[in-house]
Amino acid sequence: MFIVYFAIIILVPLWAQMKVKSTYKKYSQVPSSSGLTGAQVARKILDQNGLYNVTIEETPGFLSDHYDPRSKTVRLSSTNFHGTSIAGAAVAAHEVGHAIQDQQDYAFLKFRHALVPVASFGSNISWILILVGIFASISNLLLLGIIFMAGAVLFQVVTLPVEFNASNRAMDEIVSVGGIRNEEERETRKVLNAAALTYVAAAAVAVLELVRLVLIYTGMTQSEE
Repeated sequence: MFIVYFAIIILVPLWAQMKVKSTYKKYSQVPSSSGLTGAQVARKILDQNGLYNVTIEETPGFLSDHYDPRSKTVRLSSTNFHGTSIAGAAVAAHEVGHAIQDQQDYAFLKFRHALVPVASFGSNISWILILVGIFASISNLLLLGIIFMAGAVLFQVVTLPVEFNASNRAMDEIVSVGGIRNEEERETRKVLNAAALTYVAAAAVAVLELVRLVLIYTGMTQSEE
């Protein structure tokens, strides 16, 4: 049973990562009909939404694209910044989707931002408490670790609507500004859906691990009675 469990929590994230990389690689070689670079697509969407204060920067790394709400900056990896592929346009539009969420005070995005310190602290200390609680058979310590871990898991779960909403916004906006044509929507959505799989996999594994620990805690408290 444990072998199957650990196989799931290891293989599911690996499969999601492979799916993202293979899909991105395929469509990064398919040029968009508009001929716009990722940076140009991002700028068009930002301007259309009145986000003139949001800047676009090139950042090193593979699929290191992200939106920084603190500096109001969309950062695109070099391939997507300069490239004119469907994949690059999709990723750029997705990151701008986060900028639009930020502008509109999207509830789940604000909630996720509020959870950042909780998730960071929880993920750092939870496993120490959990391991000590399990090996020393201290149920209260294990429970404390589970509570801290729950904060990190909640962050993973809240990330899902944030990412899916950003992708939905991306599809609407990228067509609106002429970044892609209607016949290219299917390929664009494939890129966005593949990227979303990584978040789904991470959330699923986190929830599964939390449930396992709760079951361990339940068994430990029952044995203490």
